[in-house]
Amino acid sequence: MTTPHPRMALTEEVAEALRDGRPVVALESTIISHGMPYPQNVEMATEVERIIRAEGAVPATIAVLHGTPRAGLDRADLELLATSPDVGKVSVRDLAHVIARGGHGATTVASTMRLAALAGIRVFVTGGIGGVHRGAERSFDISADLTELATTPVAVISAGVKSILDIGLTLEKLETLGVPVLTYGTDDFPAFYSRVSGFRSPLRVDSPEEIAATMRAQWELGMTAGLSIANPVPEAEEIPAERMDGVIERALAELAEAGIGGKDATPYLLGRIVELTEGESLRTNIALVKNNARLGARIAIHYAAGARDVS
Repeated sequence: MTTPHPRMALTEEVAEALRDGRPVVALESTIISHGMPYPQNVEMATEVERIIRAEGAVPATIAVLHGTPRAGLDRADLELLATSPDVGKVSVRDLAHVIARGGHGATTVASTMRLAALAGIRVFVTGGIGGVHRGAERSFDISADLTELATTPVAVISAGVKSILDIGLTLEKLETLGVPVLTYGTDDFPAFYSRVSGFRSPLRVDSPEEIAATMRAQWELGMTAGLSIANPVPEAEEIPAERMDGVIERALAELAEAGIGGKDATPYLLGRIVELTEGESLRTNIALVKNNARLGARIAIHYAAGARDVS
């Protein structure tokens, strides 16, 4: 049985699942508000929740609405996140401010991890994680996702580091922070839109059972870091890295010319890449999130089963 933090508001479905020790999968909300255009964002969010339920787990999309951290949203909540200009992009540093002001916040990977942990949810599915930005030796722009992975015991299933970032430096940083980086079914670390990044996977796993066992071992040893689980985009849906590299370089050059930085950089780049690929990157993004949802649900099922066996 998991006892959520009293500041967290849970839907009855999520609360009952946690109380009964059944599998729950957290989902972020920034991908809805700042990661995809409307209406594809709502369609994607609804379909991902459906996939998780079909696999036998309970989805818990996380956001801050009217100043309340929420785990579990209904259709009206998703529409609000997808369409309202009052929804801000909220990382960990922003949570207290948005809550105190009674505002709306779409949660990033970092803040979703933090709220998922407060709710008692151990598995979280997203598209791609943040990391060390290209040119970070000048800008010092490093995503809070990495420090949150180092301190919050949640397993994050993604299609790897977003390919607009410096993947090599991100892997180095994760190693320094002591975060296990597991790649599912391959020795190659994926690059979000592409199955291969040019970097070897730090650790390989080949089944949801093995991932769940690694999660249990990590936390039974008293280590509080989360786990980063990289799940390559399906081969039929990928955009090869050699094609994406030129697109990303052009988008980065336009970003620099426009003087955009900070938390606005990633939404700008992802939107511009959709334009430059004539929508192909959006289709790939949706496909990889669905693929991650299937794996995440299976991991959550095995993790919950293992927890029941121990108790």
